[in-house]
Amino acid sequence: MLPNHSPLVIAEQFGTLESLYPGRIDLGLGRAPGSDQMTARALRRNLDSDADAFPQDVAELMDFMSDQPQQRVRAVPGMGLKVPVWILGSSLFGAQLAAMMGLPYAFASHFAPAQMMDAVALYRARFKPSAQLAKPHVMLGFNVFAADTDEEAHLLATSMQQAFVNLRSGRPARLPPPQPGYAEQLGPAEQALLRGVLSCTTIGSAATIRKGLQDFVARTGADELMITSQMFDHTARKHSYALAAQAMRD
Repeated sequence: MLPNHSPLVIAEQFGTLESLYPGRIDLGLGRAPGSDQMTARALRRNLDSDADAFPQDVAELMDFMSDQPQQRVRAVPGMGLKVPVWILGSSLFGAQLAAMMGLPYAFASHFAPAQMMDAVALYRARFKPSAQLAKPHVMLGFNVFAADTDEEAHLLATSMQQAFVNLRSGRPARLPPPQPGYAEQLGPAEQALLRGVLSCTTIGSAATIRKGLQDFVARTGADELMITSQMFDHTARKHSYALAAQAMRD
């Protein structure tokens, strides 16, 4: 979340990571602050800063990591490391910026799917090749709740459902344990909210999620998926990822 940090600090932090793990680090940059005002103040962020400065901050950050920065200050480490930069987004703004700068684009469809198809189409239509990227490259977020049976998977998915309804209702909290029959207990407004956010989701056994993943990639043409699996039990979550990985290989 770049508005929370100076470009120089991020260049040096990711320069450090790239120096420790060469070729394994990507840098995703988002425009939203991703926090409340108390957290923003704790980060020493200027609450009066202009959100429209994000494109300039991205360009400044990339310059710090270039071979010949135009700025007198040098990022150490960072200069010359050319860490691959992604633009993150959940609206059309990020799609336009990524296209203009010739950068790969990651869309947060796992929790904000409403503008996904419009953003992807806009990004691909307006993409301009750059030194980093010759053609458009899209990553999409996708929720996977996989288990040995469809029934178990649907139960495990209720943790994320509860957390999302709580968040949108102004009651953010830690991920709760599964609750049988949770969705059926909700009113029409909350059920509609869940239908929207779960439009980029597959829930079920290995066969079910395999079809869900295949259908999503076919519908969107995504080059990469970032899989999330917000399950309360860590062992169940690891098993879900293992089932998803196998489904992608099959």
